[in-house]
Amino acid sequence: MKINIGTRRSQLAQVQANTVIDMIKEKLNFDGEKVLIETKGDKILDVTLDKIGGKGLFVKEIEIAMLEQRADIAVHSMKDVPYDIPEEFEIVAIPVREDVRDAFIAFNNISFYDLPKGARIGTSSIRRGAQVKILRPDVEIVPIRGNVQTRIMKIETENLDGIILAAAGLKRLDMENIITNYFEPTDMVPAVAQGALGIEMVKNHPQIDMIKKLDCNEARICVDAERSFMATLHGDCHSCIGAYAYLEGETMHMLGIYEVQGEIIKKQLSGQKNNYIELGIALAKKILENN
Repeated sequence: MKINIGTRRSQLAQVQANTVIDMIKEKLNFDGEKVLIETKGDKILDVTLDKIGGKGLFVKEIEIAMLEQRADIAVHSMKDVPYDIPEEFEIVAIPVREDVRDAFIAFNNISFYDLPKGARIGTSSIRRGAQVKILRPDVEIVPIRGNVQTRIMKIETENLDGIILAAAGLKRLDMENIITNYFEPTDMVPAVAQGALGIEMVKNHPQIDMIKKLDCNEARICVDAERSFMATLHGDCHSCIGAYAYLEGETMHMLGIYEVQGEIIKKQLSGQKNNYIELGIALAKKILENN
C-alpha cells in the first residue's frame, strides 16, 4: 500500500514530507509519495501574512486535497496550523520535535548583539519583530517574506544586516552552518509549536489508527499545551504571541508572550504535565491579568 502525502512545494516543506515518508517506511513498512500543492500563502509573497488572512493560508488547499482523496495525509509545520482546524480533520500525529529556537543569520557573521546601531533586520513575524525591539530598541525591522532561500538572498538584495529564521527549518535543510547565533527561548519566545511537524488526516480515513503510531507523546502534549495557550488568547499571526512548553520529569514548564493593550507581557508557570491543556489556559489568563 502507498500513502499519498499532501505538502507545499517549497524545498523545506518537501524535506519535511520526506522525513514523514521515511518514518512511514521504517515504522509502518509502507511506501509514501508526495502530492505537491500550491497554497494561497505560497502564491502571495509581496504582502505580510497578517494582511492576507494569516497562517491558515498554508493549510486550506491541502485540506481540500484530502477531502477530494488526492492526498491521504498532510504534513504541516505545526506553527502554520490555526488552533481552530475544521471539524472534518484531526492532527493525528506530532513526531519528535526539532529545535524550537529562532536563529540569526548574517553573511558577515556578526552576532546579533554586536550589530551596529540602526542595523536592518529582516523578519516577516510580528512576534520576532516585537521581541527584537525589546532586545535591541535601536535596530530597524524590515518585513520580508518568501521561502528560506529567498529570505537569505534578501540579506544582499535588500541591504540587510541579517535575518531571523526558525532554527528547525535550517537544520532540516542541512543549513545549520549559516547560523550566526541562536536566541534562547527565554530571550525570544518561539512561535507556538515551532519546530514541530503535524500530520493531519480526515477523521474517518481508514489508515488513521496506523498513522497515529508516528505520534511522540512528549512533543504532542507540549505542542497541545502551547496551542491551548494560543486558543485561549485567540492568537494568530495578527498578534505578537509565542509560547514554549518543555518537560522535566513529570513537570511541565511553560513560557508565554502576548501583547496586551500595546504592552508585551511575558510570563511563565509550571505544573503537572498531565494537566497540560489547563496549564496553557492558566498561562494565558496569567498574562491577561498581568500578575
